[in-house]
Amino acid sequence: MTPIRPPSSPRCRPEAGAAPSQAEAFRQGVLLALLAAAIAVAAPLRAQPDAPAEPGPRHERPIGAPQAIGAVHTLRQIPEACTRLEGVFTGEPGQPYRMRAVPTAPNCQPRARYLAAAQAAPSQAGGWILDDLVRVPDAGCPSRQAAVQVWRKPGAAAPERDGQGQTRVYLEEARRQAAAGGAGTPALPQFTAVLELKGGSGCR
Repeated sequence: MTPIRPPSSPRCRPEAGAAPSQAEAFRQGVLLALLAAAIAVAAPLRAQPDAPAEPGPRHERPIGAPQAIGAVHTLRQIPEACTRLEGVFTGEPGQPYRMRAVPTAPNCQPRARYLAAAQAAPSQAGGWILDDLVRVPDAGCPSRQAAVQVWRKPGAAAPERDGQGQTRVYLEEARRQAAAGGAGTPALPQFTAVLELKGGSGCR
């Protein structure tokens, strides 16, 4: 009898497409390199922060009631400095609006000082804080507004509190500090106000 040989096993052949060709591998490598370069360029652009907006006042009041020419009105009370800011529309072409600081009471005990804007020259770089914005329209010309910026500069140290938990700087002490120019004593907080007249170009 002729012996029966087992069928020979077929040779293993790689399936089509099992491994990419060298050209395909090269093309994929180039695409990955281009993608990595694009990500590296875009990432710093996304990381750049937006330019900081100019900080506004801590308190911005609604636009006040229109005021007639010659009507004196209060703009802002500053009890810490025993001062009241008042203004008036004058009707004068050269100075349509006038503002002044008025002492509130002779026996008021100041805990801060009020300075004229020309003397204080308030700015954020100088340690001043824009505390308030007051706007008052002209009754005869609503497009004209008096805009008053109230600035505050914190003192070097807060005054001690009394038995009621209030901070007080008594009048004689405040005068002594002002006369000494603050030398050797904690600087008091300071306030000032800057007036700006807006609009009203067509008003008489």
